[in-house]
Amino acid sequence: MKELEVSAKTVDEAIQSALEQLGVTEDQVEVVVLTKGKSGLLGMGSEEAKVRVSLLGGLEERGDVASVAKEVLETLIQSMGISAEVSVTQGSTNELPLTLDIEGDDLGVLIGRRGQTLASLQYIVRLIVAEKLKMWVPTNVDVAGYKKRRYESLRSLALRLAEQVKRNRRLITLEPMPADERRIIHLALADHPDVATQSTGEGETRKVAILLKKP
Repeated sequence: MKELEVSAKTVDEAIQSALEQLGVTEDQVEVVVLTKGKSGLLGMGSEEAKVRVSLLGGLEERGDVASVAKEVLETLIQSMGISAEVSVTQGSTNELPLTLDIEGDDLGVLIGRRGQTLASLQYIVRLIVAEKLKMWVPTNVDVAGYKKRRYESLRSLALRLAEQVKRNRRLITLEPMPADERRIIHLALADHPDVATQSTGEGETRKVAILLKKP
């Protein structure tokens, strides 16, 4: 996914939602405001803001992205004194462009509580790869398929909660999640005909709310 159009109550909320879905930060994208939106009078005539967010730089410009990313991760793992194998896969248009999966025995130390250690490892890999290639590559690092299983669980949860919101016509707010997990919720419901998602809160308390779309 290299470009995304997102609507929300405000331009800032639309941009933040797009960044979470793309798995990047604002300095790694180009933002075009399509509509600024308006609140209307007593809710009448309101219009959501809409933005188009595009990744800066193209992965097709670098044929050595996968090899560099794999080498960086292997070096980090070896420095930690851990014996493991790293495999590389390319994601679909709805996933991060590059996935590095670590396979081996007793790798729980690389995951950590609620995946916090894994999230830190992924962030370090992204920084080093970006410095080496002079471009940002939203690389996904996984351990023995941990994230894949977690993401599948989150997609199922999102769909179940969406049906609850539709049935009860009441907003549901999930527990605080890291950015990549919030992104999965946003993507799972991006094309849902009846509900929308938005992120609220700051830092580690940031969470996703699922709510009915406006008529």
